[in-house]
Amino acid sequence: MGLIWGSSFLFMKIALDGVSFGQIAWSRLVLGGLTLGLIVLVNRPRIGNGPVLPREGVVWLHFLVIAISGCVIPHLLFAWAEQYVSSSLASIYNAVTPIMTALMATLAFRVEKLVRAQVAGVVLGIIGVVVIIGPWQYSSLTGDLWGQLACLGAAVCYGFTFGYTRRFLSGRPIAASTFAFLNIGIAGGIMLLLTPVLASSPVHLTLPIVLCLLALGALGTGLAYIWNINVLRAWGPTNASTVTYVTPVVGVVLGVLVLAETFSWHEPTGALLVLLGILLTQKRLRFSWLRPGGREAAASA
Repeated sequence: MGLIWGSSFLFMKIALDGVSFGQIAWSRLVLGGLTLGLIVLVNRPRIGNGPVLPREGVVWLHFLVIAISGCVIPHLLFAWAEQYVSSSLASIYNAVTPIMTALMATLAFRVEKLVRAQVAGVVLGIIGVVVIIGPWQYSSLTGDLWGQLACLGAAVCYGFTFGYTRRFLSGRPIAASTFAFLNIGIAGGIMLLLTPVLASSPVHLTLPIVLCLLALGALGTGLAYIWNINVLRAWGPTNASTVTYVTPVVGVVLGVLVLAETFSWHEPTGALLVLLGILLTQKRLRFSWLRPGGREAAASA
């Protein structure tokens, strides 16, 4: 997932040379929905003796929510943002997802609880985001700033979706491929309805652009979502979001090597703070003084 989703920021940047940001998001979700639909049609996966597709209306409403919050809105935001920011920087902002997931899973949906170290990690991650944005650079609202805020908004959407999925859907007996198909397929259906608004402008297709769109759809918005559901069910929302450890590394490396993108000092510095915040939030980095009673124990020692 990290390799495929990390590459998606490069693919979007290349595709913007021939199609609009709306057409990129449209292609991702329609092609992803078709790919997953074929997989479900051929395999007809079931959990036990249950149906292939859920029968309860409320389940379809939950899928409509995550289709909008986890696909339609963030895909549009990232594609729009890459008109103004580098693919590397967009991939770095995607790494904020675990911080947003921890907040949503704890405060909004109450499916997890944060200990002192995790709260410190969230705070450190937020500081890192501020450093990445570099508010001292902007005397006015520029396209670059709006692009960064759009990336941040997409990360918030992903965090909301991880928490919502864990709260209302991940425990239901729905096969992973069916789960992914309903998520992406409903989002693709929404995009088809929005075709006159998002996808009717002229396009200038080349072979690299076509390949990038196919990879974004069939792989990044198709197969990878099946893997994502399996990981979410096995690890929970906060741990599942750790795929974003790998995503910015892949995105930055590809952006630098393929597109010759560069950084200012504050972007990698802020990214490092975000990474440290994620490690604390995921309980992969521990300090004794951040544990309950840790400061008192350290003092007595």
